[in-house]
Amino acid sequence: MTIRILIVDDEALLRMAFGTVLEAQPDMAPVGEAADGAEAVRLARELRPDVVLMDVRMPGTDGIEATRGVIRASPRSRVLILTTFDLDEYAFAGLSAGASGFLLKNTRPEELLAAIRSVAAGDAVVSPRITRLLLENFRPHLPDGTDSGPDERLQRLTPREREVLVEVGRGLSNTEIAAALYLAEATVKSHLGRILQKLELRDRIQAVIFAYESRLIHPA
Repeated sequence: MTIRILIVDDEALLRMAFGTVLEAQPDMAPVGEAADGAEAVRLARELRPDVVLMDVRMPGTDGIEATRGVIRASPRSRVLILTTFDLDEYAFAGLSAGASGFLLKNTRPEELLAAIRSVAAGDAVVSPRITRLLLENFRPHLPDGTDSGPDERLQRLTPREREVLVEVGRGLSNTEIAAALYLAEATVKSHLGRILQKLELRDRIQAVIFAYESRLIHPA
């Protein structure tokens, strides 16, 4: 299967560089380029790419708002946020907006390609531990729990699913969760799949964010 990719960046040289790397892959095809967020949303609606490489700092419609727009326009498209700094505040906002992960702009080509393949396959490219660090770094932006009660969507989960979600939010891998809860790793994976389905979340990253935003757990 060929992965169809939309490249979004306001710098033409970067778009060309990304395109050159992608075109050299037998399983990837750049299908379009956008210089700003508004154009990205329009092209996503028209082209329905599998993956969107999304810069965040662009004039006009930035990458955060564009991520929301892309997901609305093409729900099956996956967005990879491109950042300059590892814990850039835009990365958290992008993940909250529905992106499936974030990469540094100076990522090595092989890491970029691996991330694209992972996202296209339905996985997240940011490890749970890095996501946790990202959230803890920006805990001032998270709900403090004083304005309302727990998210009502938590009631959709069984007690065991809530336990698994807590461990996901703490940054544990499936293997670590299995050990902590005395479960088979395959069982943990099944629980996580049901959690994502019940809560209508796109991937593991969104599950971590939900665990914090719903105040099921709190950054320490």
